Formats: sequence, structure tokens, C-alpha cells
Amino acid sequence: MALWKRALLSFVLVLFAAVAVAPSAGPPRTIGRGVRIAGVNVSGLDAGQASQQITARFGTPLRFRFGKRRWSVSTSRLGLVVAVDDAVSRALKAGSGDDIDVRVVVDRKKVRRYVAALDERFGVPLKDANLVGLVNGRPSISDSKWGRAVRRRTMTAAISRTLKTRIRPALPLVMKPLKPTVTRAKFGPVIVIHRGSNRLDLFNGTRPVRNFRVATGQAQYPTPTGLWHIVDMQRNPWWRPPDSEWARGLEPIPPGPGNPLGTRWMGLSAPGVGIHGTPDAASIGYSASHGCIRMFIPDVTWLFDHVQIGTPVLIVST
Repeated sequence: MALWKRALLSFVLVLFAAVAVAPSAGPPRTIGRGVRIAGVNVSGLDAGQASQQITARFGTPLRFRFGKRRWSVSTSRLGLVVAVDDAVSRALKAGSGDDIDVRVVVDRKKVRRYVAALDERFGVPLKDANLVGLVNGRPSISDSKWGRAVRRRTMTAAISRTLKTRIRPALPLVMKPLKPTVTRAKFGPVIVIHRGSNRLDLFNGTRPVRNFRVATGQAQYPTPTGLWHIVDMQRNPWWRPPDSEWARGLEPIPPGPGNPLGTRWMGLSAPGVGIHGTPDAASIGYSASHGCIRMFIPDVTWLFDHVQIGTPVLIVST
């Protein structure tokens, strides 16, 4: 074979080999000039690079502040789902100057759970004033205290709104004050019953208002000591036999002159025990009842008009 033919054959073989090993695909597809996704410039990026950019922006943890405290929480804990692939796919088809929106889904249940956790962490329960006992014969009442709580609806809306953007400002924790409903200054009526001396004292907070002679329980049916509250108030009540041996076989008695409860009934949180009137005026001043506190009819009528559901009743043994 002539020299020039051998040289030509070698050139053809080298050219064929070069074509064989060259990649068959063209250059990677990139996003057009001037295209943005949620305001982020992604022009010239391929799909993978653009996905990384958008994922990083929306995946930035949310930041919070309260006073001097600062903290952050991951978007996954808040249930954020971002349709990055869909946005990038649309960006690849977009024209110059287009800004592609990103479809975002926020799990509001997870957001509400996180807000509840913030309330548990930073909230302070209020404390109403309470009757705690007697000091020198007068009610001792604890101080009330203001509390605070997270504004849950406000924070849930703020977190959800922020998650749907790529902007991550530090969100202030919005709180609301909790005002006590019962204070020492406006505590209201307090009943103190002295079982040993068969006396009922009415106070307005710690200030004495009036005292009454009463009847309390017999030795075998003692009036229970402790702190109770009025839970039921009835005018002209029916008397219904309690589930007790002494009342077995007795029938209910309608309102009227012979009713054992008189004209008023103030049931206590102590089961089966109440303050009521009695037609048996001779029993007043003695331990004569089956556990209840009996009063003269005019006295119980007056007392009924000066207390309410929830009034504390402290029964002591003296």
C-alpha cells in the first residue's frame, strides 16, 4: 500500500475513534437569562443547581425572639412542603424577566402544636386570690397574680405566612396579659362556720359583715370540716331523702311550711351537705342535724341574697 494511502487510513481511524468516544448529548439545559424563582435569580443554572438554591432559601429555619431570648426551629418541624421540582421545571420553560412562583404547603396542625409548645414554655398562668384559712378568726386570702399567654391565632398566622416566603425575619413572640378575676380587694363573700360553737360568720373578703346562730351535725352525723364552696342555690326547694340509713323509707316533701329545708337551700361541694332554713327553730344553737347547717328562716333568706354560686365556705371544728 502506498504511503499516502496508509496515512489517510490512519487519519480516518483516529477521526472515527474520536467521534465514538465523544458524548452523544449536547450541553446541559440551563434556565434562561433574567429568570427568577420566588425572586431568586436562577438564570444560567441547570435544574440541579436551581433546586439547591430554592431548597436552601425555603429551608432556612424560622427565627424567633422574646425579650433577650433568641431561638430557631426547622421548617420540617413546622410541616413545610415546597414544590421545588415543579418551580424549576416551569423556570426552564420561562422567558426572560419571568419570576416563577413556588407552590408551598404548610401543615397548620404542626404549626398549632408548635405554638402550643411555645405557650407552655413561655406562658405564665394567672393566680386568682384564694381563701387559705383563718388568722385571728378572720379569713386569710392569698394574693392574686397576673399571668401571660401566647396569642395562639396571631402566632399561627404569622408562622404560616412567613413559611410561605423565602424571607426569614426574626418573629417576635406575641403575648397577651391574663388578668386575675378574683383579687383580695374584691374577693367577695366568705362564710366561716364554727362547728363547735354553732356559729356562722359572713365576711366580705376579710371584713366582718354579720354572724348567725346555727345548728350543725350530731355526733354520729358530723358536719364535715374543711374548705368547701356553694355549688347549688334553690328557692323553695323540695326535700328529697338522701341515700342514708336514717332516711330509708321516707318520701320527698314539696315546698311548704313542713319542708325540712325551709324556704332556701345552698348546697355545698361536700356531698349531701348544705345550708338551709328549718321549721325546727328550737334546734338552732345545737348539734342537731344530719350534717347540714340549719338557720332560722329569716336569717337564711337574708344570707341567700348575699352569697352566690362559688362562695367559699370554711368549716372549722372550734
